[in-house]
Amino acid sequence: MKIGFIGLGNVGGKLAGSVLRNGHDLTVRDLDPDAAQPFLDQGAHWAESPREMAEACEMIITCLPSPAACSAVMEADDGILAGLSEGKIWAEMSTTDETEVRRIAELVRAKGAEAIDCPVSGGCHRAATGNIAIFAGCIRDTFERALPVLTVLGRRVLHTGPVGSASTLKVMTNYLATANLVTLSEALTTMKAAGMDLNTTYEAIKISSGNSFVHETESQVILNGSRDINFTMDLVLKDISLFQDIAERAGVPLEISPALIDIFTDGIERYGPRELSPNVIRRLEDATGEEILAPGFPPEMTDDEPEETGYEVIPRV
Repeated sequence: MKIGFIGLGNVGGKLAGSVLRNGHDLTVRDLDPDAAQPFLDQGAHWAESPREMAEACEMIITCLPSPAACSAVMEADDGILAGLSEGKIWAEMSTTDETEVRRIAELVRAKGAEAIDCPVSGGCHRAATGNIAIFAGCIRDTFERALPVLTVLGRRVLHTGPVGSASTLKVMTNYLATANLVTLSEALTTMKAAGMDLNTTYEAIKISSGNSFVHETESQVILNGSRDINFTMDLVLKDISLFQDIAERAGVPLEISPALIDIFTDGIERYGPRELSPNVIRRLEDATGEEILAPGFPPEMTDDEPEETGYEVIPRV
């Protein structure tokens, strides 16, 4: 299958690398041509426009920073929609608004093509090795056609239902991760202020009921001081705001979600929108005068699991 990939940023570049590493015919495009050069050096093709890519490829993947960016790439005069035709697949792999992805999916279907919203979860380090998880919202026939590609991009692939369902679930998981990041920031700062050793604190959390994926990744780069998880505060605020929107449309009176939005809005006002998201702990460091640092932790996460062939995750019945 000829695959096109638009958006070679922190996550997109690593996903596109999995496509190329596994021998697929790959065409790439990014606003920054320098981001595409490593792929071109390894045999990928360059598309002069999204339309050109859609005309040349059977499956076109977008991984862009916002719903607005995705809509622009899709609907411009030389955009993806202009080049789509019957039998092709458009797959949106970023975390986006489920109402917007459904709207664009209708435009895709009007061209005779099919749409999938298939956001990823598990961190950039797992995107790099093809071990990341993927949610896929689409009709079953389209899912089965796309599955051979999705299992190259990720290890665990979950068919979530119709288009939009994957994006709904993804912002929910990002909300949970954000809540965990904030509570870990509070826990680590409180333990330091209480005189506890932070290396011991890390291990206590890891072996206990308080453990989580976020602790085993983001707590490490917090304690290292790099705070580098390849994700920024503006992206966190986008995702948790999307989750809040879903809750409001469903009439659910959330209590923690608005507090998280306030915390990250304040973090952005203090440190800027492109501040690394784990540095939300700086709010507590500034308030207490404590430095939440400990020796022996890495500056960034790497996936130490070998790349494995992906597979579909089947929900219980």
